Amino acid sequence: MNMPVSEIAMIMCRSEKTIRSYIHAYEKEGISGLIMRFSPGRSSRLTKDQRDELKRVIVNQVPADIGFTARFNWTLQLIADHIKQTYGCQYSLRGVSKLMEQMNMSYTKPTYTLTAADPVKQKRFVEETFPAIKKG
Repeated sequence: MNMPVSEIAMIMCRSEKTIRSYIHAYEKEGISGLIMRFSPGRSSRLTKDQRDELKRVIVNQVPADIGFTARFNWTLQLIADHIKQTYGCQYSLRGVSKLMEQMNMSYTKPTYTLTAADPVKQKRFVEETFPAIKKG
């Protein structure tokens, strides 16, 4: 049976390019050419140097330092926005999350905010942590 590549692609939910690569692998190596040895996944859109630079920015700066308004915590959305502005690559939130994981960085939701802080405990914390600061 001779079926068009486009129809095979539709049936298998794969692109025509993928189907053509399957056919080529089969023609070259037979059935063993179809064995999936690994799934490389999509290559990173950022170079290693760009990823290193991004990591330095996230670790050493707050979003406000690079032009985001009054934001002190990095979020996946802010990182995605920064990547787009700086490197011209668009990432989904899931893509940024995976990128952070690949860069050995983890995301945790901030659990402490100044608006919810007890002023007395906050003052005591500052006095105990930064004793050289004038108390006033």
